Amino acid sequence: MENSEETLHEIHRSETNSVIMANTATYPLHEAVFNRNIKSLSANLRKGCDVGMKDIHGNTALHLAVMTGHKECLHLLLAHGAPVKARNLQGWTALAEAVSYGDRLIISHLLKKLKLQSREAMDNRRPQLVEALKQLKDFSMIIRWDFQSWVPLLSRVLPSDVCHIYKRGSAIRVDTTLIEFSDLKWQRGNISIIYDGDLLADHSFLVLDNDNMVYQRMKYEVRVMNGGTEAEIEEEVDLLMSSDIITATLPTEDIEFQRAQSGWIFREDRKETVGSFDAEFYEVTGVTVESRKRREHLSDEDIAKNKAVLESISKGTILEGSFQEPVQKKSLEPPPKQDVSWEEYINAVPGKPPCLGRPIVCKETKKVYKAVVGMCQDFPMDINDLLNILEIFAPVRHISKLRDFIELKLPPGFPVKLDIPLFPTISARVTFEDFQYHTNLSVALFQIPPGFRKDGKSFGQSKE
Repeated sequence: MENSEETLHEIHRSETNSVIMANTATYPLHEAVFNRNIKSLSANLRKGCDVGMKDIHGNTALHLAVMTGHKECLHLLLAHGAPVKARNLQGWTALAEAVSYGDRLIISHLLKKLKLQSREAMDNRRPQLVEALKQLKDFSMIIRWDFQSWVPLLSRVLPSDVCHIYKRGSAIRVDTTLIEFSDLKWQRGNISIIYDGDLLADHSFLVLDNDNMVYQRMKYEVRVMNGGTEAEIEEEVDLLMSSDIITATLPTEDIEFQRAQSGWIFREDRKETVGSFDAEFYEVTGVTVESRKRREHLSDEDIAKNKAVLESISKGTILEGSFQEPVQKKSLEPPPKQDVSWEEYINAVPGKPPCLGRPIVCKETKKVYKAVVGMCQDFPMDINDLLNILEIFAPVRHISKLRDFIELKLPPGFPVKLDIPLFPTISARVTFEDFQYHTNLSVALFQIPPGFRKDGKSFGQSKE
C-alpha cells in the first residue's frame, strides 16, 4: 500500500514538474523579467520572441516588469515595442499597474510610449483610411448627442451636442461644441476639427476656434499623436496619481437584439421616422458595463477630495471652476517585495495571480443598461464607411465609445438612433440626422478661414 502511495506521489510530482517546464518554455520573456534576468531577456528578444505575448493571467512581460519594479527590463521591453495598451484578464494595462506602483518616472515613460504607439498605429492605418474616404461620395451629416445618467440630478448638468460632419475628397470637417468628454470633465467651445488626408501626417489635423478666430494643430495631435510637451505629460501624471485607476468592459457574449413593440392593446413592431429616415427599433438586452476601481496608490487626502467631487456631481451642484489643478505628486515608496516564486505565479489559477506589486484595493461594480437601437434599411451610407470615419476621430473619447458599440453585431441596416454606455454612470443617445450627398462642397470649408491667427493655447472651456 505504501509503495502505491509513493508511486502516486511520484507521478504527481512528475506531472507538476512537466507543467512548470512547459510554462517556462511557453513564456521565456515573462520568466526572464520575473527573475530580473536581463541577459536571458535580451537573448530571447533577439531570437524574435513575441514581446506582446500574454501569459495565462493575460499579463504581458511589460506588465510583470512594472509590477515587480524591474526598470531595466521595462526599458528593454519598450525599446523592442512592448505594447503599453494591452490589457490583462482584469482589464488593467501596464500604465494602470505603473500608477499603482507609484514611480513617477515609470508612469511618465509609459504615458509617452502609449501616445507614440497610438500615433504609429494611426500612421499604419492612414493609407487605408484615406483611400476609403476617397471612395466615398462627398456628403454632409448631423450627429446629435444627448447625455444622460442614472445618478440623481447628474443628467441636469451633463452637456449635449449637435455635431455637423462634412466630407470632401479625402478631407473631413467636424463642427462641434464638445471637443472632449469624460466621466467628470468636458470641454466646450465653438470648435471645428479638420482632417485632410492629402497632407503629411503631422499636418493632417487642424482645430479652429470659431469664436476667437484662432487655429492650432489639434490638441489630439499635439498630445496624443506626438507625445505631448513635458509640461502636459507631467500634468497628466499628476492627474493619474491622484485619481482612481478605473477600467470598464462591455462583455458582448450576452448581448441580444429583439424587435421593440409599441401599442397598449394591439402590439406591433415599433417603427419611427428619425429625421427623414424610416427605422425599425430593437431592444438591446444583456448590456452590462463591468467596472473596476483601484485606489491603493491614493492617500486619505486624495480619497477625500475625490469623494467631495462625486458628491457635488450627484447633487447637481457642481460649478465651473470648482476644481483645482492637481498638485505635483511625488513618487510613492516602492511596495514591499512579495515573496512569490515564478512557479507559484505561473501555475496559479488563470486570472487570479498572486500579488506582485502594491496590495490591491479594488471595488467592482456592474451596471445593466436598457438600450434601444433604431436601424434604417435604406440609409445612404454603409456602416463600414461610418466605422472608418469614426476611427479617424477615435482619440476623442466619446467618439471612440460610439465606434466600439457600433462594431457589435447589430441587426441589419444602419443605426440611425442608438443608446450607448460611455462610463459607469453616463450613457448617451446618439441620433444620425439630415444626411445629404453633395457635388459642390466648398474647399474653403476644409481650410483655415481668412483672418484666423495661429494660437498655441488649448481651446474651449473645461467644466468639471
